[in-house]
Amino acid sequence: MTDTEADQRAAISDIVHGAHTALLTTVSEDGQLHARPLAVQDKTFHGTLRFLVQDGSEKVEDIARNPHVNVAIESQGGYLSIAGTATVTQDDTVIDELWSPFAEAWFPDGREDPTIRLLTVEGDSVEYWTQDTGPVGSLVQTLKAALGKQSQPDTGDHGTVEL
Repeated sequence: MTDTEADQRAAISDIVHGAHTALLTTVSEDGQLHARPLAVQDKTFHGTLRFLVQDGSEKVEDIARNPHVNVAIESQGGYLSIAGTATVTQDDTVIDELWSPFAEAWFPDGREDPTIRLLTVEGDSVEYWTQDTGPVGSLVQTLKAALGKQSQPDTGDHGTVEL
């Protein structure tokens, strides 16, 4: 792995680390795309994201029919679009590892809820955008571009990492 690849992966992991919510997009039975919010469980990213979900939910049914998904994340002024393949399992060891008081809010029967499942997304590629300038700096860059003082706002880095 080159320094550039290491830097890209570090930027991606930083965005995941700061995120609280991700949008999981699945393909429904009629071919429509549906995005649903899920709580981010992992605070580092090494190509895989894990979520707690409820068996029998629409997203779980969508994944059973078509495991190709996208996960979108925003945090700390950075954005990720992770294309990958999802699986849904009942891995009690990992569910216990990820369990938190926040998860309890989504599963009223608590950790003993028999419908709790582990949704794992194995990333194929990650497209990322970082904002080096912060919100005020981004606004200044956008205003400069709008006023013709530069061609486009220069707010950070963008790239794609194949996993």
